Amino acid sequence: MESVQTFGRKKTAVAVAFVKRGVGRVKVNGVPIELVQPEALRFKVWEPILLLGAQRYSEVDIRIRVKGGGYTSQLYAIRQAIAKGLVAWYQKYVDEASKREIKEILTTYDRALLVADPRRVEPKKFGGRGARSRFQKSYR
Repeated sequence: MESVQTFGRKKTAVAVAFVKRGVGRVKVNGVPIELVQPEALRFKVWEPILLLGAQRYSEVDIRIRVKGGGYTSQLYAIRQAIAKGLVAWYQKYVDEASKREIKEILTTYDRALLVADPRRVEPKKFGGRGARSRFQKSYR
């Protein structure tokens, strides 16, 4: 069976995408991509699909499992998993030229669609309420 497995990451959220031959269905945790919450950020998940056009997705089904992080991080992880999944599918089962074309379109729009953001939360230290902020100094 023809399939590829890719992942997308943002902070602590991890989305795993299974891309296999199909009819163009995209599901996130068993729910169609049209119903992804929150509605305000739904367009972000659609970006890789809208950029490349629905005809490129018409011969594949994508199932995505996502866990960890908050809902915004999860959406960014999902969109990265979708984009990387299609690039991997085109590399493995279609031709190198169309894969390069897809990669070019995605990176010119937003590099985060293919490359993970390495920033993480800095751990809190003693002597203050956060990673860098300190408690106010008092002399008496």
